[in-house]
Amino acid sequence: MQILPVLMCRKGRKCSTTNAAAITRTFYHPHPLSLVSMAQISPTELRPFIRTIPDYPRPGVQFRDITTLLANAAALRATVAALAAPWRDAGITHVAGIEARGFIFGAAVACQLEAGFVPLRKKGKLPHTTIHVEYSLEYGMDHLEMHADGVKAADRVLLVDDLIATGGSAAAGIRLLRRLEATVVGAMFVIDLPDLGGTARLEQEGTKALSLVRFDGH
Repeated sequence: MQILPVLMCRKGRKCSTTNAAAITRTFYHPHPLSLVSMAQISPTELRPFIRTIPDYPRPGVQFRDITTLLANAAALRATVAALAAPWRDAGITHVAGIEARGFIFGAAVACQLEAGFVPLRKKGKLPHTTIHVEYSLEYGMDHLEMHADGVKAADRVLLVDDLIATGGSAAAGIRLLRRLEATVVGAMFVIDLPDLGGTARLEQEGTKALSLVRFDGH
């Protein structure tokens, strides 16, 4: 996948603020002695910006920490552009983001796609009339809610989150959106843990699911 230069408008039109110096400036990569042009960064080059923390939140888990990616302005902009790129011609009207890190990426992708943003939240966080679903976790159950007027039947929605593992929360979000008769065009993630089967689960349930970076294991 080719990443558009960060300072390009939708569909490749140059913004008035774009200039050659801005597009070709470089940023520091986390690895020593590595400089990457903003115009050349690809999804595979985002991987080193994601820090791995072993044995968190419990022994045996390799936690993929995106705070190091968020802290690098150029890597963050490249990530948002890459998340939006496959869907620019898909007629997306709304982007739905799952609490909490899905809010960060989802709202930014919505701006890129000139779409609205819909938050999918934990139980009791939304002030107006809501609909909700329960979904299973490894050690119990959880809830996901959205406003009952968040989307409607004519809407075309992209689901966005930072990571897909087993796919439980993503599948729950898709059920919520479909309950309001919206069309879920697809789901987009920064990170996929394919060994946990979440992407395969969504595709088996009829949702196209894409990710930028894959990490083997848990």
